[in-house]
Amino acid sequence: MDTVHYLDDGTIQKWDGECHFGWVLEGHAIQDVWIRPKRPAPSTMYGTTLRIFDPGIEGWHIIWNDPLNRDHSRQIGRAEGKDIVQLGTDSRGLKTRWRFTEITANSFHWIGEERSSESDPWRITYEHLVRRTNP
Repeated sequence: MDTVHYLDDGTIQKWDGECHFGWVLEGHAIQDVWIRPKRPAPSTMYGTTLRIFDPGIEGWHIIWNDPLNRDHSRQIGRAEGKDIVQLGTDSRGLKTRWRFTEITANSFHWIGEERSSESDPWRITYEHLVRRTNP
């Protein structure tokens, strides 16, 4: 994983990292673990997401937690065309939109956006370019 963080002052931070995805809860959910930077370097992010499909809403209930940064988010995710879009609120009370785009069998582009209110424009804060290393 290659990560780009866009800070409020216009500067950019870059890291490498790793992601691990798998089915859990007897196939009823997907759990992923996001680590930045790649181990064995000391982590600046070490979090997990649990994604549980709900046929009643035709979407996913999503819970993100990064105890290292005391960050968490709850979202609802749905397919939008070829993308997956997750909308919710984070631990700071900001509106979040996380998009999985350019999805292939071996890669995807993740775009993290936030805004303070519905009337504010979305601002890109993070991008992750993720590629499979072990099929």
